[in-house]
Amino acid sequence: MTDATFEDGAERPLRLRAETQEDLAVISALVQDAVVVVGDTAWLPKRRRFTLLINRFRWEDAPSADRQKRGFERVKSLLVIGDAHRVRSDGISPKDADVVLSLLAVEFEPGDDGAGILRLVFAGDGEIAVEVECLDVSLSDVSRPYLAVSGHRPQHGDDVTGK
Repeated sequence: MTDATFEDGAERPLRLRAETQEDLAVISALVQDAVVVVGDTAWLPKRRRFTLLINRFRWEDAPSADRQKRGFERVKSLLVIGDAHRVRSDGISPKDADVVLSLLAVEFEPGDDGAGILRLVFAGDGEIAVEVECLDVSLSDVSRPYLAVSGHRPQHGDDVTGK
């Protein structure tokens, strides 16, 4: 028997759940460079849920795209934060519904008894902080993959090769 590899999920929609910081690190890596329109976020206080419809870069498919010399893909996904009791933003106005944000990371600052603050960190110093009773985050792909408009892999820092 062999261990599963990252590429094993390349052709199936992702359905992941994070209940620990280790789980959240996986989701954070998969949503890095996701694009979200402010109007595609929803705070549902009665359901204690904060939801974002994101256009996620398919990092799990990138090695195959490189090998096959084809364009990179994105997919629409729902990022859902459960057990939320407060949401605040810094540098992002919910009134600017058409503003497009680039998600850099999802981080968790633990507090007492499993509670804490889940931070959605965006490029340009924007942040959404969600106070949660416990870590309860899910990521679900909700569309078929499509070619990234740029056709390229996102680049970071001094990485000019795109790899």
